Formats: sequence, structure tokens, C-alpha cells
Amino acid sequence: MRERASRAERPAAPKQARIPSEDRPTHPSGERLKQRGAALLTAMIIVTLVTTLAASMVWQQWRAVQVETAERARTQSAWILSGALDWARLILREDARTAQNVDHLGEPWAVPLAEARLSTFLAADREATDDAPEAFLSGWIVDAQARYNLRNLVDDQGNVLARERETLQRLCEIAGVADDVAVRLANSLRDAVAREAGRPAPEAAPLLPRSVAQLAWLGIDADTLARLAPYVVLLPERTPLNLNTAAREVVAAVAGVDLGNAERLVQTRQRTPLNSIADAARQLQLSSVRDLQARAGTATRYFEVHGRLRLADRVLEQRSLLRRDNLVVTPLRRERTSLQAAG
Repeated sequence: MRERASRAERPAAPKQARIPSEDRPTHPSGERLKQRGAALLTAMIIVTLVTTLAASMVWQQWRAVQVETAERARTQSAWILSGALDWARLILREDARTAQNVDHLGEPWAVPLAEARLSTFLAADREATDDAPEAFLSGWIVDAQARYNLRNLVDDQGNVLARERETLQRLCEIAGVADDVAVRLANSLRDAVAREAGRPAPEAAPLLPRSVAQLAWLGIDADTLARLAPYVVLLPERTPLNLNTAAREVVAAVAGVDLGNAERLVQTRQRTPLNSIADAARQLQLSSVRDLQARAGTATRYFEVHGRLRLADRVLEQRSLLRRDNLVVTPLRRERTSLQAAG
């Protein structure tokens, strides 16, 4: 009884107030830290992807602009060089009006065009060309019949002409090339011409070259081509040599004289161009004119036109072969080469 009374008489312990759960101070748990880290990593990945996509789009746009700029420059350069070719055709046509069946190095077509700023030809008003890129044009015309035509080695029936092969052998000797090169060239061109004409030819017959550089198809090495290039040409048909424009080495090989006589002819024609084969025969001290008259002349039908355009840091060259028949000048082929301008 006393224990019950003492317990009843004890004061009751004060009850602690309960704090609502939303008002309690909380600490981030490990799970929440993982969620925050994953969210941050996702955001960084998204930013990286957006940056990568934006950089790729900018690069593609820059590349498209560069391609368009290069294409525009190429098109403009092609048009300018085509205009220069038309200019050369006009010069050759006017030369045919005034020349007396004689072509020599003292005529207007033989004067090269030094490199000149293109804007001087386009407009007199500088304000019209101030925003245009700097472009420089140069060019020159070369007598294609001033070199020995390798097509002369083979006649229209597809036979190798012994006299022409001997001429090429002399030219190879002068140029420091092995004698067997002439025989190899003659035989290979014979087979190539036969194949081109549809006549019986060996199965291994090569394609007919269109230029001296393509003689490599016939197995001629680069050093030999470099030595022969200043003296030979490959034209679509057999042509005579123009004694008014040919180098002394070619004159000596075709006329069958030494370099001394050929040099005397070159010196004489600088003062007075040759008007006939008879004039050339006297200078070369030949007893007969008949043989030289069949293989040489004083006029030209085939010309090479070289044009060079320098635009900013690029150089575009064009070489064209033209055939002149009286007042009609026809382009036969064109070759363009893109080069890097010298710094």
C-alpha cells in the first residue's frame, strides 16, 4: 500500500513536445547525394553534346563557304583564261590578214604578255574594282611547228619513214639522248597510229599519245622526255618545220647540216625573216632545195597558247593547241594546271 501511495505522490515527468517531421533539421543521405551527382553528370553530358553539335554545324558551314569560294574562284579563272584564249585567236586571225604566208618571231603574236593586273583591263574606274581580289594575267603564243613533229615519223599508210627516223636520230644525238630512242619511238608510234586508224596492230599496241608528256606511255623515261621536250612536239597530222622560228638544233637535224650553219641561219633571220625555202637553202649552203622544201617551210598552221592567272595564293595555267586555216582559228585541246603561288 505504501509503495502505491509513494508512486501516486511522485510528480509525473513532464512530457516532451513532439516536433513535426517537416520541421526537423534534415541531413542529405547517401541516396540523395547519388541523385544530385547523376543530375550534374547528365547536365554536363548534355552541355558537351550541344557544344559538339554546335561546333560541327559551324565547321560544316565554314567548309561549305570555303567550297563555294573555291568553286567561284575556279569558275572565274576559267572564264578569264577563256577570254585570254579568244584574245590570242583574234591576234592570230589578224596576223593571217596581213602576213604574206610567212610567220616569224618579229610578228605581234610572238610578243609575250607580261604579268599585268587584271583590273587595268576590266575598268578604268577604280571604285568598281577596289573590292575585287587581286588578279594578274600573263600569257604567250608559241609556234608549235618550231619543233620537230613526231607524227612525221609515220606516213598515212602506217609505215615508218626512214628519212624521218634518221632526222630524229640526229636530234637525239644533239640532245644527248640514246640513239635507240628514235627507233623505239618510231615503232611505237607506228603501232599506235595503226590502232587509232583501226588497222591491224599488235595486241600490246599503246594508245596514241596526244602530247610529249604522254610519250611515257611508249616506255620513254622522264629524263629522256625532259631532254627531248624543247625540240619535239606531237601534232594531229604531219607538218613541215617552220625555219623562221625553229631552234638551231632542230634546223640542223631536219636540214642535215652542222650546228654552225644552223646558227648562221638563226642569226640571219633575226634581221631579215626568211620568205622562202630558197632563202633558207642559201643560208644553209645546200646544193638542193627539193628535199628541204618537202620537210620545211616558212609559215605555220599550229600554235600553242599559254595563259597564266595568279589569283591571291593560287596560280592557274592553261595550255591550248590551236589550228589556223586562213582566217579560221580553231582550238583543238586545252590543258589546265593548278599551282601554288610562290610565297
